[in-house]
Amino acid sequence: MLSTGALRAHLLAARLAGPVATSREESLRSYRLFAARDPRVMIGLDPEWTWEPRDLIELMADKCGVSADPTHTSGHDVIDPERTLEALDAFAARLGKAARDKVPVLLGTGHPHRLLGFYAALADALSAAGCTVLTPAQGHCVDITTRFGLRTYNLDYVRGVALVREPDVLTAGRETGAHSHSPLPVRTALAAAAEAGDPLPELVVGDHGWVCGAGQLGFEAIGLADTDDPALFVGEAEGRVSVVVPLDDAVRSDYYRPLTRYVLNRACLSQ
Repeated sequence: MLSTGALRAHLLAARLAGPVATSREESLRSYRLFAARDPRVMIGLDPEWTWEPRDLIELMADKCGVSADPTHTSGHDVIDPERTLEALDAFAARLGKAARDKVPVLLGTGHPHRLLGFYAALADALSAAGCTVLTPAQGHCVDITTRFGLRTYNLDYVRGVALVREPDVLTAGRETGAHSHSPLPVRTALAAAAEAGDPLPELVVGDHGWVCGAGQLGFEAIGLADTDDPALFVGEAEGRVSVVVPLDDAVRSDYYRPLTRYVLNRACLSQ
């Protein structure tokens, strides 16, 4: 069993918390764009409240532990490991409840190169506990606007975890999947399930648009987020996202393995 103290030490050593790779400049830029309701950082959320950059700095200071000083404009952002641990406990508790109730779940990631292993382990454990891990709309096309223009991706599932791939990659199998913030994949999956009369998830687990897109549509959602992803924390503050774990979401994939063990243990799920 991984103790809280050991995980805290790992969070800091792996830079999942403490000073993280995400820069203060990146985070402040995201807050300004969110305040202007730029869809690139809204990632599927339509906030009910008005959020100015100062409001977002205060929210992120409370939820993540970043500096609350608006004049602090450079350097590395900082995540308080205590906030990460507290959120991981809440995240695990919600997974444990889903397992006990044997509800259908949907897992998806916009960070497949980093987080696929983390979510896949959760999917395996939830399935073993009797949950149905849903895979709706597999192979469906999703048109996503990127900085390079409109691109078509295919929705795919790896070990029960949804992700998007470019069509040629889907055929050639050259890589895990594409990085994406878009809410369109989860909207596509949920719409396809509803149209087919298939089960809908009672819990969505993931990051980026998977969490915000599902939460905006009224599905319970939990996930992970970095300091430059304010949408998830706004969703939590407004009651459309249940749990958000603050951490660096782009470190080496093996650095998330201790988090997997910790969460599964706290959720009383087999590893």
